[in-house]
Amino acid sequence: MDETSDEPPTSAVLLDNCHFSQVVFNNVEKFYVPGGDVTCYYTLTQNIAPRGKDWVGIFRVGWKTTREYYTFMWAPLPSDARSDTAVQQQIQFKAYYLPKDDEYYQFCYVDQDGVVRGASVPFQFRAETEDDILVVTTQGEVEEIELQNRNLHKENEELKASCASLQKQNIDLQEELNKTQELQNSLESLRCNTEKLELELNSLKKENKHLKELDDCREAELHQLKEQIQNVTSDKERLETRLKTALDRMDQLQSQALNYEKEVENLSHMDRDKTEQLESLKEENRQLRLTRTQQKEQNKKLGRCMEYLKGSKAKRSLCLSRCLQNGRQQNRNLMKELEEQKRLFQILQAKKNEADEENQKLREENDRLLRHLSQEVSSFSVVSQAQAPIPAPEVGGLLFGNPYCAAGANLGAGAADIASIRKCPICDEVFPEDIETSQYEVHVQSHLLECPLCSETFEESNKQVFDDHVFCHRLE
Repeated sequence: MDETSDEPPTSAVLLDNCHFSQVVFNNVEKFYVPGGDVTCYYTLTQNIAPRGKDWVGIFRVGWKTTREYYTFMWAPLPSDARSDTAVQQQIQFKAYYLPKDDEYYQFCYVDQDGVVRGASVPFQFRAETEDDILVVTTQGEVEEIELQNRNLHKENEELKASCASLQKQNIDLQEELNKTQELQNSLESLRCNTEKLELELNSLKKENKHLKELDDCREAELHQLKEQIQNVTSDKERLETRLKTALDRMDQLQSQALNYEKEVENLSHMDRDKTEQLESLKEENRQLRLTRTQQKEQNKKLGRCMEYLKGSKAKRSLCLSRCLQNGRQQNRNLMKELEEQKRLFQILQAKKNEADEENQKLREENDRLLRHLSQEVSSFSVVSQAQAPIPAPEVGGLLFGNPYCAAGANLGAGAADIASIRKCPICDEVFPEDIETSQYEVHVQSHLLECPLCSETFEESNKQVFDDHVFCHRLE
């Protein structure tokens, strides 16, 4: 791996925080010949746990942080990573990536946290000369060298003090820089918050304006609703008044219906009595017919006797003629009595027809009243739900029951001979017997008004009730 690869992990950790004894570099030469590869040998002690991002770099002597490496190579992991003993490792640096000057450099082992774990002795990249092999100096030169060394040592101490001062200044500057960075971050955060607050303020202003407009609209709607409520209240009072009137009318109609029911019951009893009288007359008529038949038989016998006694004496003939006259007189008397019975039967039949017609009129009047009552109750059922609904009469039935059921069996025999008469229940117009049912229904329908919503029918004379009924549907 060379310096063109991914950047190694570094840090700004100072030299005082490094642990140079955890990795020991071995066989480090004083000089490395330029243009050749360099192999670095080092030992991992038991105090370090190698990781995948550890690396070995070449640093110029005097470096301050691990970011000042010249080149690096990734440190290979040992084959036995769990060993508690020291492990020998080596890395080869290619000549292309090595320094070209003759400055002093050193190897440094840096872990993946950017902390230096070991450093080698300094070395140079230059060719080895003979002066490096043997140096002969005189006593004066030695003293001069010692003086230079003392001066260099003094300069080194001054440089160390200066370095410590610079490090302290660097720490202070770093702290100030961190504070400045924090202040800048706080300032940026405040700017962002200010911009957000300005945007929120603009949004709230727009929303406030919109809410004011909505408030104006709501006030207009509220005023309109108040007017509608007043109108509905007035309509409700008017409808309650009409409902009260209709309920009073309904009570009157119910009392009238009870009176009609009593009248119909009385007429039913009268009809039953007349029917019984008619049956007794029929029985008497049947007896008279039987007596007439017997008389005819006697007349035949007398005729045969006359033929048989034609050759008898005049006295016997006279006697027989008297008997025949007496029989004829009896026959005439019987015929008169029979005619009287027929006339009485016709009178009773006419009375019964009149009673049937009166019963039919009462039925129609009762049906009309019940229909009118049910229409008025249904018209105001929406306004007052507290009132119990009046059940509509079943098809073919009455609200208070059929008062004709008891007399139906007795009326069946007598009504068989009476022709059915159709009469309009609204205008009382009488129709002939041979009229078709469809024509009769069309005539009755012409007097009715049908609701377009629930198909309920009303009489044409009750136009106001029909309009109120349709208005109640609209309120729903």
